[in-house]
Amino acid sequence: MPRIIPIRDLKDTAAISQMCSASKEPIFVTKNGYGEMVIMSMKAYEERMLMQDVYEKLTEAEDDIRAGKTADARSALHELRARHGL
Repeated sequence: MPRIIPIRDLKDTAAISQMCSASKEPIFVTKNGYGEMVIMSMKAYEERMLMQDVYEKLTEAEDDIRAGKTADARSALHELRARHGL
């Protein structure tokens, strides 16, 4: 379940930092009852960015395979594996 907090709770930075560290999920911050921002730990953010890169490369490889460019797909997969130690 998503964690939602009002913007006034950001004053307690130690508690916010602890919440971010304890969860891999983002924390949604509201202002006057409406979504204002999202915060998360650096570790969770980096993991999400890594996974986004993996998904983009896999999509490119699948597109290459559909287009009959298997050599390009193999190259993209090889690059992905090398970059992320897979």
